[in-house]
Amino acid sequence: MSKYLLDKFLFTVDRDPELVERYREEPRATVEWWEAEEAGRILGSHLDERSTWLSFDDAEREALATHDYPKLFELGAHPFLTLTLFIAMFERDYAEPLGFQLEYAQRLSGYSLPYPDIST
Repeated sequence: MSKYLLDKFLFTVDRDPELVERYREEPRATVEWWEAEEAGRILGSHLDERSTWLSFDDAEREALATHDYPKLFELGAHPFLTLTLFIAMFERDYAEPLGFQLEYAQRLSGYSLPYPDIST
């Protein structure tokens, strides 16, 4: 398991509007593509510089592929990264202001302190 890789996925997808839409429409295919092509890219360095030692485990891959943000929270993904990406993807589906944020809060309301560890 790699909380770093979960956070890296959420961070990099959220910063690319085309990837946000791709992840919204084809989540499983986007996760598979990203893990194969982008996971090893070292952020902030030469594009050809890569690492090969990180990959998602089955639970992480499935949570990402099914947009299961409560499970991502449970696995230790940073809640700010999940919230900002999922707002970008799903806020438009709600008629009321903050509709998605209210659903997000409700779906995570079963957690109490101490929250899952989000350190990487």
